[in-house]
Amino acid sequence: MIKLPLLLRSSRLLALLTLCVLATSLAGCDPALNWREARNNDAGFTVLFPAKPSSFDRTVNLDGLQVPMTMTAAEADGVSFAVATAVIDDKAQRAKALLAMQTGMTRNIQGEIVEQKSVNVKGGATAVEVHATGKSGQTGTPLALFARFFQRETRVFQVIALGPKEKLSADTADTFLSSFALN
Repeated sequence: MIKLPLLLRSSRLLALLTLCVLATSLAGCDPALNWREARNNDAGFTVLFPAKPSSFDRTVNLDGLQVPMTMTAAEADGVSFAVATAVIDDKAQRAKALLAMQTGMTRNIQGEIVEQKSVNVKGGATAVEVHATGKSGQTGTPLALFARFFQRETRVFQVIALGPKEKLSADTADTFLSSFALN
């Protein structure tokens, strides 16, 4: 039986082992993504963003319904990560707004839904999770969209990761989407 120290004396084996350790340690590290927790106490959520997020408010048209919406977003390596939320008192209007949010995001990238499923959101909500592909209207660059749409009480939520297909992996999108938690 060959002992480990004897194996490590071989320079080729040592170099290979060093390369394996280095590759393994770097596999999960993307220097462009610096994950940090962001909290919105008014809307009642926490989420991990891959860069420092900014927040802003604007009124949006959701299928004829003018809604003041708060957005918290960050961009990293050409990929956008965002949480948009609004309060809609009328229950029927909330369902309509959620559908308009989903349709609008897909339409914005001239996209097609590749996969759609129900998922549980941390903190007690059920979301429609969508994976869509499309293209940039300006450059024609292939895009990927990963999003969750859901409501809690009178508030609607849209949690999205959107970017060039070659830069936005399903794993990165899942890190963002799965980190979202209602307080």
